[in-house]
Amino acid sequence: MIIFAGGGSGGHIIPALAIAEEMGRGGSGGGDQRVFVCSDRKLDSELLTREGVEFRVVPAKPVALRPRGLWRFLRSWGPSVRAGRALIREGKKSGRVVVVATGGFVAAPIARAARVEGVPVVLVNLDAVPGKANRLVARRADALFSAAPVVGPSAGLPWRIVPPIVRRSAMTTIPAGECRARLGLDPGVRTLLVTGGSQGAVSVNRVVIRALKERREVFEGWQVIHQCGRGEEGPVEAAYREAGVRCIVRAFFERMGECWSAADLAVSRAGAGGVADAWAYTVPTLFLPNPYHKDEHQRLNAMRLVEAGGAVVVKDRVEAGLNTEAVEALAGLMGDSEKREKMKEKLKGLGPADGAGRVAEGVREVLA
Repeated sequence: MIIFAGGGSGGHIIPALAIAEEMGRGGSGGGDQRVFVCSDRKLDSELLTREGVEFRVVPAKPVALRPRGLWRFLRSWGPSVRAGRALIREGKKSGRVVVVATGGFVAAPIARAARVEGVPVVLVNLDAVPGKANRLVARRADALFSAAPVVGPSAGLPWRIVPPIVRRSAMTTIPAGECRARLGLDPGVRTLLVTGGSQGAVSVNRVVIRALKERREVFEGWQVIHQCGRGEEGPVEAAYREAGVRCIVRAFFERMGECWSAADLAVSRAGAGGVADAWAYTVPTLFLPNPYHKDEHQRLNAMRLVEAGGAVVVKDRVEAGLNTEAVEALAGLMGDSEKREKMKEKLKGLGPADGAGRVAEGVREVLA
């Protein structure tokens, strides 16, 4: 049995699905039962139900410093560990067991259960700065993988750095023009993708709205795909309409692969998913890292792409009036086709985003 432990957000579950998918392609471990362990958040169970995979829910809660949050965490720890141990014992009845932890507050109690039961743990870290759960699990994990070079207190551990972890089945091979047509856009027109992640980002939206007002000329010959987040559709659509720029604006796109495939340039947050997509689809990207993360892990996530010459990072100053640098960086990239082409070639030079396959090989090594 291969137990994938990670939940609380799609950012921890989707990489687990990607690795499980690669395990199922054959080789050692290909025939093992695969079970996902997630939190009791509705998002987790809905996502895994849609995928049609076997999963178990545990009552794990995130660590919090406030008394009520700390109490919830402590109260959930024991039941979560016990549930993990029960699942591991169930797996032992039919053979070998390994836990693949992909981060988030579900990972720590299941990794603890694995240690108590004497089964190996493979930790998969997605961000340049590991979170609390990953720092805890990393101390005793049997194998450590990271989709970004690790900085901070855990940097000295024997991490194996891999390319981004992307689901092969979610990657589209449909040509850019056809993807644009599917989205209701002109297949032959240059396309800008704007995304603040699955929840959207108001400050990213405001950067583009300001650019539409102040640098309207650079949007000539462009159309835009804009994932704006819930409640933002109205003002974002109004800005494009006023500027006379063709666009498709949605709170959320189900098939983001088509959006990335359609794009010649992107503006994005620098979460692990956004960085992975820019790499996988070789799209020159202006990254505006989340400004509320004190550890700056999003900025650090993007550095491999920046250092390769395939991306630009600009600090998001939140207030639209202060984001002049971001507006000018966007205008500069939109107006310079030669630079965009060079950036795309640099991204191609990074090689495939095959981190999921590399981790799957590592899991097979542990199982051997």
